[in-house]
Amino acid sequence: MAWSTREIAELAGTTVRAVRHYHEVGLLPEPERRSNGYKQYGVAHLVRVLRITRLTGLGFSLSQIAAMGDADDHPADELRSLDAELAATIERLQDVRVELGRILSQAAPTDLPPDFAPAAAGAGLSDADRSLVVVMTRVLGPQGLQTYADMLQNLRTDPSSAEFDDLPADADERTRAALAERFAPYVRDLLVDNPGLADVNADAPGGSRFAEQTAGRAMLDLYNPAQLDVIRRTYALLRSMPPPEPPTS
Repeated sequence: MAWSTREIAELAGTTVRAVRHYHEVGLLPEPERRSNGYKQYGVAHLVRVLRITRLTGLGFSLSQIAAMGDADDHPADELRSLDAELAATIERLQDVRVELGRILSQAAPTDLPPDFAPAAAGAGLSDADRSLVVVMTRVLGPQGLQTYADMLQNLRTDPSSAEFDDLPADADERTRAALAERFAPYVRDLLVDNPGLADVNADAPGGSRFAEQTAGRAMLDLYNPAQLDVIRRTYALLRSMPPPEPPTS
């Protein structure tokens, strides 16, 4: 029995182009030709093409199939290796589905770590604040991230915070000074409620100095000149304010 290229492709459930490619990469030996010059494929060729299509359907690459050779019709080691790879892929995809479900159910932003996103999503942050949080998640260590997440989870609302978000770049000196006066008590309360913020960079993987510098650069990029001036004034005021009184029982 002899088949043409088109016929063997149809029998194997593949395409003429695929059969010709198998020849080009050395996976399928060239058959003899008829007197008219057309190729004539036999049963051995069909079996080989069927094996190639079966293995590629399972996920093997053509280079992997070539490495197996023709002798081993049951490449147990390669099959076990592929099974392990597929198991790892399935596990990863299951984790992705869990994360996608969490993002969808919590309407969480996709630019934040999954364990951090719910806290940030519910904090009502401005675009600039959220971008700063994104940057900080890349430089803080586990302890610092937890401190940040706890702070966002219990973030108090304050009119001065909204004023800061809306402050125009050309705000005059009186406006900036007055806002800092109102903003400083709010920031002090945040520090009192979240004492870990005082040392939030302590376990930063790249070191405390690198985390601090990264945050500073991000703030220069995210906030306008008037907002940066309010931040400087606020922290100057905090240094001059008396420490908060301990809570009474």
